[in-house]
Amino acid sequence: MVTVDLRFGLSEAEAAQRLEEFGPNEISRDQGRSLFRVIVETSREPMFLLLLGAALLYLVLGDLGEGLVLVAGAAATVGLVIFQAARSERALAALRDLARPQARVIRSQVERLVPAKDLVPGDTLLVGEGERLPADGYLGAGDVLSVDESALTGESAPVTKQPVSAPPEGDPIAGMDSSPFVFSGTMVVRGQGLVRITRTGLQSALGRIGQSLAAISEEPTPLQKSAGKLVALLGVVALGFCGLVVVAYGVLRGDWVEGGLAGVTVAISLIPEEFTMVLAVFLAIGAWRLARNQVLARRSAVIETLGGASVLCVDKTGTLTENQMKVVRIWTRAGDQIVGDARNLSDASVALMKVAALASAVTPVDPMDKAIRAVAPQADLAAGNAAGGPERTWPLRPELLAVVQLWRLPEGQLAAAKGAPEAIFRLCRLPESQVEELHAVIARYAEQGLRVLGVASERSPDAEFGEDPSRHEFSFGGLVGFLDPVRSDVPATLAEARGAGIEVVMITGDHPATALAIARSAGIETGAGVLMGTDLAALSAEELRLRLRSVRVFARIVPEQKLRIVEAFKANGEVVAMTGDGINDAPALESAHIGIAMGRRGTDVAREAADLVLLDDAFSSIVGGVRLGRRIFANLRKALTYITAIHIPIAGLALAPILLGMPPLLFPMHVVLLELVIDPTCSLVFEVEPGDADSMRRPPRPRDEPLFGPRQVFVAFLQGASILVAVLGLYVWALGRVPEAEARGAAFVALIVGNLVLALTDAAPNGRLFAREHRIFWGISAAVMGALVVIFASPALARLFLVAPPSMSSLVAALGVAMIGGGWTVVMRPRARLALARGRG
Repeated sequence: MVTVDLRFGLSEAEAAQRLEEFGPNEISRDQGRSLFRVIVETSREPMFLLLLGAALLYLVLGDLGEGLVLVAGAAATVGLVIFQAARSERALAALRDLARPQARVIRSQVERLVPAKDLVPGDTLLVGEGERLPADGYLGAGDVLSVDESALTGESAPVTKQPVSAPPEGDPIAGMDSSPFVFSGTMVVRGQGLVRITRTGLQSALGRIGQSLAAISEEPTPLQKSAGKLVALLGVVALGFCGLVVVAYGVLRGDWVEGGLAGVTVAISLIPEEFTMVLAVFLAIGAWRLARNQVLARRSAVIETLGGASVLCVDKTGTLTENQMKVVRIWTRAGDQIVGDARNLSDASVALMKVAALASAVTPVDPMDKAIRAVAPQADLAAGNAAGGPERTWPLRPELLAVVQLWRLPEGQLAAAKGAPEAIFRLCRLPESQVEELHAVIARYAEQGLRVLGVASERSPDAEFGEDPSRHEFSFGGLVGFLDPVRSDVPATLAEARGAGIEVVMITGDHPATALAIARSAGIETGAGVLMGTDLAALSAEELRLRLRSVRVFARIVPEQKLRIVEAFKANGEVVAMTGDGINDAPALESAHIGIAMGRRGTDVAREAADLVLLDDAFSSIVGGVRLGRRIFANLRKALTYITAIHIPIAGLALAPILLGMPPLLFPMHVVLLELVIDPTCSLVFEVEPGDADSMRRPPRPRDEPLFGPRQVFVAFLQGASILVAVLGLYVWALGRVPEAEARGAAFVALIVGNLVLALTDAAPNGRLFAREHRIFWGISAAVMGALVVIFASPALARLFLVAPPSMSSLVAALGVAMIGGGWTVVMRPRARLALARGRG
């Protein structure tokens, strides 16, 4: 068999050629909803069915013009739904592309991050703990992997994978222990290594059984489900009112045909079918906007929660800091050295860094391993089989927070260890007096914000290492201090979060002094000190809840303790967002109201458990996501309030004249025109609103505050009732002075203008009427006004809509009534803001 050096990988040209030959590494691609599917779904909507029913009724009665208008209205409704669905599908397609997994490969001797769909047979793949394998292959180098293959075998116990130096023979069979074969869709539980890919896409084990693990779920959110139930309930109510109007019209006026038309009009006006469309559009476009802000929403339901976050629990490394480790201090028995240039290291520092390098990954992924390799003397590592890799590796474990690697070098067998200083001290059996001396060095380093690793080794050419290297006594080498500076944008972003009433909590496994130093640099509250993992373990649930009211820095925390912290914050009534990147972080991410995984350094397990994925791992992206979440929530609330408000005058004006014995004001064609205004207004105008300028200067909304609760219902009723009273009063006034058609025309103008005024006042509470984002509103307004001019100017259309051009006095009265009925809330807002400010004071 031929030995293969996996470290070099394919060239880019070879990879491109094989991608053309074998095709993308995909099992299935979700194309979203097709045009035909959208049309079929729309044709089942109650509004569409009612419009077709009304059109059919008009056509049967012989009024061809009115029937054709309603058919055109139904077609326009379908067209509008298709347009909005296309926007949502484009946004969802972009999110699917972002959510597709990435893979670390070696190509042309350089490590690269590529989409998993671009992997090809022959690629060299780097894998590590918590990653899901994207293709079939064999383990060619690295540690002994422990892999969960339950996705293929149903067996929950992980199996081990032994590396081989040459392509293995035999058929790949899942579930076998000590096999070199690995399979697509399985999860690496422990270890790291290099995998040579042999099968991709439909040829992989997962592809042959037709499963897909990369698609974004598009199940309706709880809010969408509740809105759907509300629309269905109102649909039943609308049909009941329809029957009531038909009977009332027939009994009181003896005209059952007109009663049927009036009943259909009332039914159309009562169904707020825009609810489901607006929710779908807002959530899809909102998720797309979050992705542009480097936050991928894996579950759209989280958008409803994001703006209400009151506590952000974040990691230190890579979130608050740059995750760019650099060796800056080295302590050995020969002295304490500040590292400026690797070429100027003392002999003792060179020896220590050689051991540290031998305890690090040959092809490093971890920032600390990379920092060590950057300083370590590379020439010395080429000796023996050091270039090929260690004989065995003992990875980091909860009971031993250190990595041990066994090498066979020309001078003999060497076990190199690096890890938490306390773990290294135990490996070396150091006396208590020396440990105290070293703790003073560690505290000095930690106060400078440095992360400290201990380094040790054992030279025992004849020693046989068993399963537990801690049984051997190591020789202490020294300490290495790493600097990972705070991101430049963190202090300002953290101040913004505090101004928004959001408590930021830092959770790290580092030394408490390091944690406090970084917390102070970032601007996190440190007055209550730091809570250690050992102290946390000794606290009862009630005691922990009390400590969490003040403590904001946690150190020496193991991943399992994050779940306790999340649960305690939740018990205190907080809405918790938690970041995580490791396998053991998954329970805390699942438990938090908002689980946030790291996109660059996070494991696949963490990403699958999370609601959000940070594409750039930056703290500023979390706060930016909260800001955007508040904007989406506020705009969605405005849209739903507007929809509810505007249906009140439409339904009231369709029903009240009949009950009062007056000529009908609204007919189906009028309602269709109004619906064609409402849909684009609420879904386009409200969605693009930038949000309130002081949204991040207000505390989070209460945890139990609904998106559309009693307060919004009351406001909507008040706004809708004001337009209803104003327009109905105008109609009654006009009927006593002008012909019926002109009175209906004036009232119709007042209703449409009042609708538009209400939309603008709800969408632009700060009075910025001509801002750039309102160009959609003014475009819609211009189109509607143009349509009204055409209707009044065309005798045929005027007869069809049963209206006549209003006189100048009627027109002025209509515009005045519309401005007052739709815009009176503008006068009340300054008082409301003043009352709110006093309440905060």
